[in-house]
Amino acid sequence: MSRRDSSGLPTALRTIGRDIGSLLLMEAGLMTITAAIALGFGEYHAVLGFMLAGGLTAGVGGLANRRFADAPLPGMKHGMVIAAGGWFMVAVFGSLPFFLTAWLTPPDVMATFVPAGTDTSTWEPIRVGGTTTLSSLAYFRNPLHALFESMSGWTGSGLTMAVHEPSLPRSIQWWRSFIQWVGGVGVVVLTVSILARPGSGSYALYRSEAREEKIHPSVVSTVRTVWKLVVGYTLLSFALLFWAINASDYGSQLPLWETAWQALNHAMTGLTTGGFSVTDNSIATYDSPLVELVLLPIMILGAIAFPVHYLVLHDRQWRKLVTDLQTRWLLVLLGLGVVVLSLQNALTVSATADAFATRPIGRWVAGGKVMLVGAMTLGGAAGSTVGGIKIIRGYTVVRGIIWQFSRVFLPKNAVVTARIDGRTLDREEMEHEFSEAAIVTLLWVLFLGVSSLVLVNTAGPDFGYADALFEVTSAQGNVGLSSGITGPSMHPLAETMFLFNMWIGRLEIIPVLVFVRSAIYGLNP
Repeated sequence: MSRRDSSGLPTALRTIGRDIGSLLLMEAGLMTITAAIALGFGEYHAVLGFMLAGGLTAGVGGLANRRFADAPLPGMKHGMVIAAGGWFMVAVFGSLPFFLTAWLTPPDVMATFVPAGTDTSTWEPIRVGGTTTLSSLAYFRNPLHALFESMSGWTGSGLTMAVHEPSLPRSIQWWRSFIQWVGGVGVVVLTVSILARPGSGSYALYRSEAREEKIHPSVVSTVRTVWKLVVGYTLLSFALLFWAINASDYGSQLPLWETAWQALNHAMTGLTTGGFSVTDNSIATYDSPLVELVLLPIMILGAIAFPVHYLVLHDRQWRKLVTDLQTRWLLVLLGLGVVVLSLQNALTVSATADAFATRPIGRWVAGGKVMLVGAMTLGGAAGSTVGGIKIIRGYTVVRGIIWQFSRVFLPKNAVVTARIDGRTLDREEMEHEFSEAAIVTLLWVLFLGVSSLVLVNTAGPDFGYADALFEVTSAQGNVGLSSGITGPSMHPLAETMFLFNMWIGRLEIIPVLVFVRSAIYGLNP
């Protein structure tokens, strides 16, 4: 039996409740910031929506945090449950601003969010009560759509229920970008940096979010350094995008403040490989090779592990860009992907990690879609902002298979070793790393296969299996490119399934399985 406190609650539950409460308090703070932005834009219905959402989130989080304030520090199993449960709860409460703002905003006010002069002849009116509106804000009156948008944002997936992003209020545009920016780095990582909890408790939470490498011996120092890097890169990305967008034909017609707004939002979602946009056709809106050229290194930066960034910038170890296994293979695979896709007339530079698109995916040939399925499944470097099984895990599986095969031809008394990323592993260490990587990869692909079969049977006659597989991989790999299936009209079963695809993909499956097992059997062995 698990230990219990004087109130009769299990000690483990108190630890989990306190730390999830901390996550919700952090989220309430982000809602308060967004309420101030809504006030600045004069979106008073959104102000009320964000304040109500923030108050409810802070109330639940504060109650749990204070009620269990004296709970023990989390262990590794606690950390995984906190990460899985915390991410899901953050997405649930993060849907409240979408839902409440949509219901508090009258249809006539929604109409004012559609930019003046926009060609809306192809837009589908949305029924709101006894009238209609063209603002995509109305879609979030459906609680499932609101939860989907929140989960997509926090996990950095980028799939959206907002058909026309420019028709959203500025505060909702900001909230979408803001949660992708924070979620791309990590909800738990942000909370650890704020709590500054010393020792094993912080390390357990840090590792629970699928992170292994540390920049400094202290986890708190590590996550604070990560956030300094992210803030610095975001400011640099903003400046470059502001220049590039303003230089485009489209951007030159915008007021400077609008150019700055678009540059800031795209800098946040591009760097953290989320891909939410504030323009109607994503980056294709600008029709500018310069904007795409500027975004390419921004997205690549997000796919490189943060420890590599630190070694390059702080210690001037430029060779790390070549000697680091994951970075080297990321650049090689990106180059090969661009060449192959170019040959198939499917030009893109964002499929390895990001939802920014330069050409409608639905027009691609099936071969191009299947190739990108592989890229989205693999993802980028562990310790970066991307999803997927990660390059190091894919490399370990391939090396493990070769290693297992080579052992067949060796004598029984041979000393067997293997080298991965500069480390020499003995037989036991290699078997452990290979089995761990193989299990995660197998579970990832298995869940992907089952989900794609569900989707192909609910997507409708206009979409084939290649489209369904592409869409599921994009959701589970937290990429956000779409073949056209995802949207307000998709089947509710498929939309609900995608919530779990995105959740599982962001946490790399194992924490979610620990969470499910703990919910059924408890945390005891």
